[in-house]
Amino acid sequence: MSQPEPAPQTAPIRSVLYMPASNARAIAKAPTLPCDAVALDLEDAVAPEAKVAARAALVEAAHAGGFGHRRLIARINALDTPWGHDDLAALAAAPVDAVLVPKIQSEADIAALSQAMDALGFGAHVALWVMIETPRAVLAIERIAAMTRMGPASTRLAGFVLGLNDLAKETGMVQAPGRAAFVPIMVQVLLAARANGLIALDGVCNAIDDSERQQAECAQARDLGYDGKTLIHPAQIDIANTVFAPDAAELAEAHAIVAAFADPANAGKGALKVGGKMAELLHRDIAARLIAKAAAIAAR
Repeated sequence: MSQPEPAPQTAPIRSVLYMPASNARAIAKAPTLPCDAVALDLEDAVAPEAKVAARAALVEAAHAGGFGHRRLIARINALDTPWGHDDLAALAAAPVDAVLVPKIQSEADIAALSQAMDALGFGAHVALWVMIETPRAVLAIERIAAMTRMGPASTRLAGFVLGLNDLAKETGMVQAPGRAAFVPIMVQVLLAARANGLIALDGVCNAIDDSERQQAECAQARDLGYDGKTLIHPAQIDIANTVFAPDAAELAEAHAIVAAFADPANAGKGALKVGGKMAELLHRDIAARLIAKAAAIAAR
């Protein structure tokens, strides 16, 4: 099977569902789920004795296709494990949209991974996403993000994914409701991502049966500027898709702002009163992006 075309950068990425590549039933179900992306996992969700077989299953599933509009992400094992390099090599000819790499520590890891993907013959469109889940990665986040501007060997970097479970393990920080301890880190990662044109995805909500907590975490991440959330159960998909999509009131306001600036009577004006609020040209641009996002979601 030929490599797929890269997913458009404007395509929504509200919900990214992790599924263990060792679970054949999960893989078979993935093409029926309403998530924006499927992350077939070779790392945390797969026991050591099952990793080699899971790798083969992931490659087979990628070639079989059928994922439709869903981006296909492959999360490999860290390169300093016994499986990481073989995972990367096995995926070189697989039709995936991105490779997600855990446990990165510095900008040197980004350069090494991008160079390795080039050397292995990955398609030019296959992106590098990385997990931000170690203290060193957080402290180096600006330098890591800036690797998008460090030359052709480093341009595969396209996304950050928060790994708050591992970060909690390594720091002792508590993942209490509200995640107050992690908010400064979430903001820091988001700013680095936005300054360098990267996708930014929130970490998972461990409370599978607590829809209120899932809703709250999605709303928190959305309000902090994140594109979407990683998920560990299909029951979490609808909440993420809803929260990270513009609601009817937001969309109506956005259309009103765009229409006001497009009105010939307002030609040349840099600020207008729309719906009782002051709107400047920057608000028009924000509104236009919101409308484009809603259109992309509707196109699904």
